[in-house]
Amino acid sequence: MSYPPPQYGYSPYGYGPPPDHPQATTILILGVLGLAFCQVLGPVAWVMGKKALNEIDASGGSMGGRSSVMVGYVCGIIGSVMIIVGLLFVVLFVVLGIVGALDSTSSY
Repeated sequence: MSYPPPQYGYSPYGYGPPPDHPQATTILILGVLGLAFCQVLGPVAWVMGKKALNEIDASGGSMGGRSSVMVGYVCGIIGSVMIIVGLLFVVLFVVLGIVGALDSTSSY
């Protein structure tokens, strides 16, 4: 007597997680590097992260990696703010230096 082949049904473990966004790791690395070493990378991570978050939201859950993209995005924002604050300090010191130089020359 021959038995029929076993029937394959649904996996008892369910499906795996959705694949990550293709740029999730890149955005995470750019955000962390922009925060720690080279703040010029901050705005790049910010823009790329916003675009990737929009794509993840539009995919309706078929794309993962949201947490990696979000961390890179936030690090990019912080790095961009650090650039702005640094530039404001440079402008402040230049203005104070000019005012101080003008003040010291006008007293003679």
